[in-house]
Amino acid sequence: MSQRINYFTAAPKAMEVLLAQEEYLGQQFKDKVALWELVKLRVSQINQCAYCIDMHSKDALSQGETIERIYGLSAWQDMPFYSEMEKSALGWVELIISDVPVSDIQYQDTLNILGEQGLVDLTVAVNAINSWNRIAKAFKPNVGHYTPS
Repeated sequence: MSQRINYFTAAPKAMEVLLAQEEYLGQQFKDKVALWELVKLRVSQINQCAYCIDMHSKDALSQGETIERIYGLSAWQDMPFYSEMEKSALGWVELIISDVPVSDIQYQDTLNILGEQGLVDLTVAVNAINSWNRIAKAFKPNVGHYTPS
């Protein structure tokens, strides 16, 4: 198939909304860059978004993430590489992407570790990468050519 439309050119105002959200999240996670990249990568793995998996793996590596934590992410529950906060965040990611309702216990446990703003920001972050995953899967940008800036 030939190249699909360039979504930035076709709907620049829609992309501005998503980019503004990314800017906000980047500020919120500026002291937790590793967590931010792990969340983006894990959501992309779950959504099977090849472009985003390529992008966020490369971004994580360029920001000093270890290869063990990247390849271990698909089995994070059984890997010793992640902090309590990261495990809590990754558990929340998987829970809210699933069709399973969030129990009061799961909610409270995550809230206790991440705090109110952290929990809201993480939930917004999951929604943000979900949006990017859907866009990339629909319009199929060229996978494998991404270079971190």
